[in-house]
Amino acid sequence: MRRALRFCAVLLGGCGSSENVETLYRNSPLDENARIHVATFDATESRAYNQQNCRQAQELFQAQPGARTRFWCEAGRYKQ
Repeated sequence: MRRALRFCAVLLGGCGSSENVETLYRNSPLDENARIHVATFDATESRAYNQQNCRQAQELFQAQPGARTRFWCEAGRYKQ
């Protein structure tokens, strides 16, 4: 039952508008052109709210000691 509820939540979450969504990506130490999905910020708040949260996460990840990857935010849902 829990699995089914989680599956439905994922489906419903993916059906909303992408207008206010921000996605956090990173590259790879082995491939600087890689686009690896880290997180999607899709709260029902404004776009500015999701942008701010994505940027804050970006800064925190990037500030980790020894970070060899680059993190960045883009508008919209995950794109490969």
